[in-house]
Amino acid sequence: MIKLTATDTFIIAEEGDAPRTISGVAVPWDVEATVSDGTRVKFERGSLPTNGKKPKLLKYHDDKAPVGVVTGRVDSEKGMLFTARISATSEGNDMLELIKDGAVDAVSVGVNPVNFSYDDEGVMVISKGDWVELSLVTAPAFRGATITEVAATESKPTEELQPMTDKIASAANVADTPAASPTSALVFAEPRRVPGRLPSAAEYISAFIKGGDSFRNVNQLITDHQAYYNPVQAAAGDELTSDAPGLLPVPIVGPVYDNINYLRPVVSAIGARAMPAFGATFIRPEITTHTSVAQQTNQLDGLSSTTMVISSNTVTKLTFGGTVRVAEQLGDWSDPAFVNIVLQDLANQYADQTDNYAADQLRSNATDQGTWAGTAASILNEIYVAAQNIAGSTNVLPTHLFVDPEMWAKLGGLVDGSNRPLFPTVAPFNAAGTQNAGSWNGNPLGLSMVVDKNFTAKTAIVGCAAGPFAGFEIFEQQKGAVSVEKPDILARQISFRGYFATLMLDGTKFRRFTYA
Repeated sequence: MIKLTATDTFIIAEEGDAPRTISGVAVPWDVEATVSDGTRVKFERGSLPTNGKKPKLLKYHDDKAPVGVVTGRVDSEKGMLFTARISATSEGNDMLELIKDGAVDAVSVGVNPVNFSYDDEGVMVISKGDWVELSLVTAPAFRGATITEVAATESKPTEELQPMTDKIASAANVADTPAASPTSALVFAEPRRVPGRLPSAAEYISAFIKGGDSFRNVNQLITDHQAYYNPVQAAAGDELTSDAPGLLPVPIVGPVYDNINYLRPVVSAIGARAMPAFGATFIRPEITTHTSVAQQTNQLDGLSSTTMVISSNTVTKLTFGGTVRVAEQLGDWSDPAFVNIVLQDLANQYADQTDNYAADQLRSNATDQGTWAGTAASILNEIYVAAQNIAGSTNVLPTHLFVDPEMWAKLGGLVDGSNRPLFPTVAPFNAAGTQNAGSWNGNPLGLSMVVDKNFTAKTAIVGCAAGPFAGFEIFEQQKGAVSVEKPDILARQISFRGYFATLMLDGTKFRRFTYA
């Protein structure tokens, strides 16, 4: 669960405004924050619901310590506004007093991400989340999520959320206004201060990544240390990098390079259908025997009659997932983006393995058409024979040509007797005369080409993979990431998983051929 906390200046309402309520900003939109496990996240506007089950109001994210409930939610331009009622219990009374005294002045949302992605900097951008709880806290994570109003008595009804936006903006402006500099000051001499220890390489790298004040302070510490212990002397000798290796940090240049482009060509071309939420299996009906219509020979003769048979194809859900156990020390001592790197790689591996399964199922369930001779003279015949067989049994023409990279290169290198490309990059000229090959990205004979490394080498499949008569279907329910603390070994278990299944409804709509 993502837990984001922030604090800011807040306004305490006058006594008698509303019965035991607090109001403010639960989370600002498009503001980056870092949660306890090091993950950098931000919420898009509209990512949190304003209706449905009311989030619980907790004390310090302790689900065993509820102190009330969120009674109002408004999606404003600034962020998600809230009103919450504090229950008249002993803990609720204690929290209300702490809020009035200013000891507790911030809120923290507890959200389970449903839909999210990662931007170029590795920040998790949440577009949809399940808002579970809102906690009263003291420790800030970023500015913006504030308690802006407190009403402790029972004399008046709760104020509407929308009029509070002016007060919220006013409070934010006060918080962001720097204190005025004094017009004059006395400067007293003081003994020369001994600087602190030099930062470690890990501390320097962490400050370099954070930038701003953190990096400036680290550089100042190094400067102070040099000035104190190695003051500049007149007529000093030359100093080279080899003379001060202890002062030269070894920075890490990010982001981490990944040598694979994680695409799902087969899944993207065919499209994934929503998978039913319940049950280990589900039924996909299919007409296996159609009704019949025939000419009536004579008046009053009986009409043709055939019983329609609808078969039930049972589809079994398969689970794909991966997990990594991250030592707490690694999370504490490395770049906080490490958790994001691991999570992104798990998601990439999930994408690759589910596409590999879809490619294998498509190939193994397609109708084998034999071996292509590998020549330019026979390739058009091979494709047209496949199209003829598909149309002859279903009256549907193929839409796609699925190939592995080796077959793609073989087709692209074909030339006619005059050494002209069989599938050129411009139209309409090609070796076949008036055929329009389109672009080699690649459209031989108008078929959309799908190149996928997950196919077996030297394989091509001509098939109907789009439209209402597509013969191969893919079902998926992505579950996303889950993270569990393992305090017994000081680690965090991070997993990524999802449910995936395929169904070949009509293998005659896919014709497979290879070359020797």
